[in-house]
Amino acid sequence: MNISTIKTLGELVKTGYKSRSIKDELRENIISKIMSKETVFKGVHGYENTVIPELERAILSKHNINLLGLRGQAKTRLARLMVNLLDEYIPVIVGSEINDDPLQPISRFAIETIKEKGDNTPIYWLHRTDRFAEKLATPDVTVADLIGDVDPIKAANLKLSYADDRVIHYGMIPRANRCIFVINELPDLQARIQVALFNILQEGDIQIRGFKLRLPLDMQFVFTANPEDYTNRGSIVTPLKDRIGSQILTHYPEDIETAKTITQQEANKTNSQKEFIQVPELAKDLLEQIVFEARESEFIDAKSGVSARLSITAFENLLSTAERRALLSGDENTMIRLSDFDGIIPAITGKVELVYEGEQEGAHVVAENLIKNAIKTLFPMYFPEIKKLEKQEAESPYDAIISWFFNADEDFELLDEFTEKQYKLELNKVKPLDDFLKKHQPNINISDVFFVKEFILWGLVEFKKLSKYRFAEGTQFKDPYGNFMSGL
Repeated sequence: MNISTIKTLGELVKTGYKSRSIKDELRENIISKIMSKETVFKGVHGYENTVIPELERAILSKHNINLLGLRGQAKTRLARLMVNLLDEYIPVIVGSEINDDPLQPISRFAIETIKEKGDNTPIYWLHRTDRFAEKLATPDVTVADLIGDVDPIKAANLKLSYADDRVIHYGMIPRANRCIFVINELPDLQARIQVALFNILQEGDIQIRGFKLRLPLDMQFVFTANPEDYTNRGSIVTPLKDRIGSQILTHYPEDIETAKTITQQEANKTNSQKEFIQVPELAKDLLEQIVFEARESEFIDAKSGVSARLSITAFENLLSTAERRALLSGDENTMIRLSDFDGIIPAITGKVELVYEGEQEGAHVVAENLIKNAIKTLFPMYFPEIKKLEKQEAESPYDAIISWFFNADEDFELLDEFTEKQYKLELNKVKPLDDFLKKHQPNINISDVFFVKEFILWGLVEFKKLSKYRFAEGTQFKDPYGNFMSGL
């Protein structure tokens, strides 16, 4: 069907076009995509076996949907991607405020226009990208905003009585007729406003200022809500909850690989950063592990959640830290260093809600501890386990490295201002690291070697086999008694 040639109601009827409700439209299109094994919700990772099947079932059931989950769990993204399940174009009567279907008009304007012009009623084609409306629920939202109200200026201009339904100014919901309508953070919507949604969800009609108005709106509602809001700011009133067909629980990524995929997809990397900053896989793993540690931390409010945006902004900060260092040192290319992870602390402190004990510790200390815990968690996945209760005479794979620091003639320091060449030369001084890597990580990517060397030193610090002192210009590593002996 060539829609560019169909501009009137009569021409539309001749094509044999049949109207469908938006829920039938979504249902039939998702059936087609499922049968063709086509990915429906592209760009959403980690939900393949949990959230997405539930969402597909809700669409097949023609339900209004509530996506319930903590912040940063792709709730709004899922709702926006539902637009791809709509028909590419639908016909609409020209001049209609509420996207009237030419074959099933519901507004007074559309009905009178068809009565007057018949087959010559002009139509246009609405693209699916324009069939999405979104409203963030805030305490100042009114019934007039969502549903509509009497417009005294329109009444005066048209010289109409307030009893005439033509004085009504439609709100966001009627104007989103035949569209997907999303209300974000539903519990924040005042209870009396939620009540106004009852009839729309159940009967598909609206009530404005006592008008006897029957508008069988054709809509797909998607709500999002955060469980924390049920106690902190509000709740979904029970009768409204009863009218929402499916409530789907979202969740955070369950493994590091999924989390890495999301971060790399969403992070805003400039072309220059992509070209001259090398990011080892271990650095990406460490970044995601920090977020996993935050979700388990006793100092962070688990009910508030730790958004996936934390790892995204932290990764951007990590790149910027390396970029700034390279600009100052004059390096044309650089690699992420473990010391660069100090640069992600502002991204952490700005995105976590601390419990009382966390506030006592301080946000900066909590963030530093998350980095340390992440190193401690990842270390045994790459290298031999360091037993807590080793006997003095027992041999350890780390003995040669630790002995080097005992016998070092000078302090071992990794300064922030080191060029790439100086950084590598300094790490190469610790000769036992090379033998250790050859034995325990023989297939390591050659370009990642220096980051992994530094990671080993940080890991040994966390397991009390070395000591580390952070000062203004960089980081100093010593034998395990170094700080004690020097009085630091």
